[in-house]
Amino acid sequence: MDASVIRQKTNRFRILIIGRANAGKTTILKRVCNTRSNPNIYDSAGKKIDPAVLMASRERGVHDIENEVVFRNNPGFVFHDSRGFEAGGQFEFDKVKAFIASRSKERCLSDRIHVIWYCVPMDKDGRSFTEAEVKFFSQCDTGSIAVIVLFTKFDALYDDEFAELTSKGVSRKDAQALHQGKPPSRNQGNSREFHGIPLK
Repeated sequence: MDASVIRQKTNRFRILIIGRANAGKTTILKRVCNTRSNPNIYDSAGKKIDPAVLMASRERGVHDIENEVVFRNNPGFVFHDSRGFEAGGQFEFDKVKAFIASRSKERCLSDRIHVIWYCVPMDKDGRSFTEAEVKFFSQCDTGSIAVIVLFTKFDALYDDEFAELTSKGVSRKDAQALHQGKPPSRNQGNSREFHGIPLK
């Protein structure tokens, strides 16, 4: 279907964003919406929620996946956050499944979830899959809703490689050049080796 036809049917693109705490979800949302400001949050009835009330609820572990996250400068995107899903509890998992099932069957196109973004961080704390992630991909039927896995905090891998190179005797200058994707100052003739150190 042509994008202009879709825009005539709905002016809002609705995204469910899933991922553990500190997975970089907010950073991605701000980048997509090209903003540095915090979003407005609305309840399911469309009433704006006071950020102070929202913060107090989060501290008590209360969160409503039905709340809509909208950035002022890009109201065409509506985000739903599955905060708490990463805890891996059955209640949270069932709540996410029910939300996906319900929103995939909405009659009005603008009320449906159009895509699910699943954020998986690549920093040291996030390199292995959690129980919640395994459960989602093996047991959650998303129907016709596409799931896109976003690997976040990918730059942490560069820091690890830089540290590994310098620990093996590569000069900081050459390690920095490799870190930035530049060729090293000397080539040993083997593109898979650098100063006799095998590159991954």
